[in-house]
Amino acid sequence: MSPANPHVATQLRQLIYYHLDANLLRNALFFASRLQANEPKSSEAAFLIALCHFRLGQFKAAYESSKIPGSKGTHLGCSYTFAQACLELQKYEDGISALDRSKGLWAARNGWNKHTDTRRQYLPDAAAVNCLRGKLWQAHNDTNRAVECYAEALKLNPFMWDAFLSLCDLGVNVRIPNIFKMTLEMTSGLITSTSEETPLGILDDSPTSSSSHGQASSLGQQLPSNDPFSISKNRVNGDNRLNQGSSALYEKLNGSTTSVTPMAEGGGFGFEGLDTPTGPGESADTNGFYNRGLVAGGLIAAEPPLAPMRKVRTLQGHGIDFSTDAPPRMKTATAKSNTRTKTNSEDVEPTAMSGLPTLSTSASDRKRTVSGQAPQAVLPNATAASNTAANDPMGPQRRSVRLFNQIRPQRSNLSAVGSVGAREGREIKKVKATGTKGRSANVSTVGRVVSGNRKHGDPMETDAKETRTTSVIATAPPNSKPPVNDKVREREALLFLLDLFTKLGSGYFALSHYQCQDAIQIFSTLPPAQKDTPWVLAQLGRAFYERASYAEAEKYYGRIRAIAPARLEDMEIYSTILWHLKNEIELTFLAHEIIDVDRLSPQAWCAVGNSFSLQRDHDQALKCFRRAVQLDPTFAYAFTLQGHEHIANEEYDKALSAYRSSIAAEHRHYNAWYGLGKVFEKQGKFDMAESHYRIAASINPTNSALVCCIGVVLEKMRNPKAALLQYARSCDLAPKSTLARYRKAVVLITLQQPQLALAELKVLKDIVPDESNVHFQLGKVYKTLRQKGNAIKHFTIALNLDPKASHTIKEAMEQMEDEDEEDAQMM
Repeated sequence: MSPANPHVATQLRQLIYYHLDANLLRNALFFASRLQANEPKSSEAAFLIALCHFRLGQFKAAYESSKIPGSKGTHLGCSYTFAQACLELQKYEDGISALDRSKGLWAARNGWNKHTDTRRQYLPDAAAVNCLRGKLWQAHNDTNRAVECYAEALKLNPFMWDAFLSLCDLGVNVRIPNIFKMTLEMTSGLITSTSEETPLGILDDSPTSSSSHGQASSLGQQLPSNDPFSISKNRVNGDNRLNQGSSALYEKLNGSTTSVTPMAEGGGFGFEGLDTPTGPGESADTNGFYNRGLVAGGLIAAEPPLAPMRKVRTLQGHGIDFSTDAPPRMKTATAKSNTRTKTNSEDVEPTAMSGLPTLSTSASDRKRTVSGQAPQAVLPNATAASNTAANDPMGPQRRSVRLFNQIRPQRSNLSAVGSVGAREGREIKKVKATGTKGRSANVSTVGRVVSGNRKHGDPMETDAKETRTTSVIATAPPNSKPPVNDKVREREALLFLLDLFTKLGSGYFALSHYQCQDAIQIFSTLPPAQKDTPWVLAQLGRAFYERASYAEAEKYYGRIRAIAPARLEDMEIYSTILWHLKNEIELTFLAHEIIDVDRLSPQAWCAVGNSFSLQRDHDQALKCFRRAVQLDPTFAYAFTLQGHEHIANEEYDKALSAYRSSIAAEHRHYNAWYGLGKVFEKQGKFDMAESHYRIAASINPTNSALVCCIGVVLEKMRNPKAALLQYARSCDLAPKSTLARYRKAVVLITLQQPQLALAELKVLKDIVPDESNVHFQLGKVYKTLRQKGNAIKHFTIALNLDPKASHTIKEAMEQMEDEDEEDAQMM
């Protein structure tokens, strides 16, 4: 076989995609190399090789494999994989340039609803490319363009969750309801997928004559291809009209828009045995169901023409009674022969529909009627006619012809009359002249007259087992709903997911803007199944952590460890929570566990470093944090923890460098801005400390500790009134904040407002009754208010709680005695 044989490349591509789907990446890479050897100049081969390298984590190899076609923008797959490799290799400008050059290949692509368990789209659509462009621009420190790309990605696909998270992390104010809503792309994708994935039993109607084509055109109908085995495409491009007889006629007769479509399995039309292709003007004889507005499958996307008079009379002339009470206009063959010229299809359709019986699918009811179908209900007249027809050698027809006649579209009045001609008239006379036995003996003739296609004398099988594939209505289970409801259910599922993502997005948006109480309330409204997932639990734990409710946060992270012990994300926060709780044993256990899970993760080394820091081994902690930074240079929190340890060692210059590296990795990392302010405060640079504290507070305006730090700096700058405002704001944000309330009381004492200071200290005493400083300040306030007994009481309590501060406390008590002596002398 020649290497240039296209079938060789086709087989190799199938093997490559097979191994990619099975996640056998090395096999896929091997076959991709064979494909490139077979087609050296193929861009697709380069794309597949680059894709395999990228999934294997070999980013440099992926970059080199896709560089030539990817950088030129001649192949979308190569450009996309090349840009992904550039993002990993920090070659951001090259990736952006490659995607911009290939814009003509992806700008109009929409992959929504085109991924199933049997179908893949390996080339990205516009939403995915815009998300990647946003990541590249963000890494390139161009926030404005990154935001534009993320917004465009969400506009095309609201489920582009990565783009939404990036917008929230960048601090962008987004309107959640405007993101998670139905889009035109989603609606069109639903319609397209519904038409493309129609069960294989539905055939296209194919024009076979110019007269039929003209008739269809007059109805405003777009005729499909001539292939009778092709899948119906009548609903593509928003054309949601159902096929002939299934919507317009059924709605007119029954007051419902429900259509009947063949089942995919068990009850669908089969292709085996189809003798000839169907024509556009020929209709299916479904034992009178067409005259009741229930054409199986609905084969033409337009309202059907009215049925010919003779067809209605002939169908009714078999003695088949479809209801227990005959409709007023349903007459016998003899009666209808006298009123032939007065009967039309418009008179028959509504009355026949009103006589439609209740259908049943039980095994005992599956008996064959004159045309070979199995009706849902066995009725007396129908049973008699069926038994007679089964014994007549002229009546039976082959199953293939029967199937063929059932799926034929209805022919118009003019075409039906033209095709039947004089022979049809003679056979109608036969039907009128015979009795019950004669009528059943000419079943094949009647079928030919109705469908215009059957041959006289074709044999018909009478095996009851074959009836399950001949009629949609006979095979549909009693409680099954037509496929049109599947589209409704798809839409309902989409709306449910959009509502769910609205809640998830609203919660994450509130948390990213540090509106922790709102985030907790939103996440609490989720269904229990969604709430008890690691991601949601992590967000709830993070919200309590930001509020300094470490005990509550620890409960959520403990739940995460129980249901997902191998999860590494957010474990650095959990280790910090345990550090604040001084839970040394649990912190050490956590460090050992996540090191066992992945010792090359930065979260693991942050946990180990926090464990050493809690033991006051700052040098070992610094080594661990440096290792975390080596593993991931963009991990901002590791830089921040490193800076905290440098402050503990009083290495302020190194701390400044660590905090600045953290800000470079994540500009909105308020902990690093707080660290810079703390360093400047310790260095006595209060104005610079205040500016950095204010930046941190602008990022996280609900953090009472940051506001309190601003007040402390202002107090040191001898601006007590401004400091008092900050302390009051901090107390409003966190009523149980002991530090802010204590500093507020001290400033009130300085401003000689003892009554207000006393109120704050009493509240504080209830919160921390064993704090010596609180009792010492209470003694000073009572001393100012000249309540000697209360003052001595609280001075004594403070002395007992903190004996080391006995000198200061005794001095305050002696001053109080000296003041009493001076007062006595003055008197």
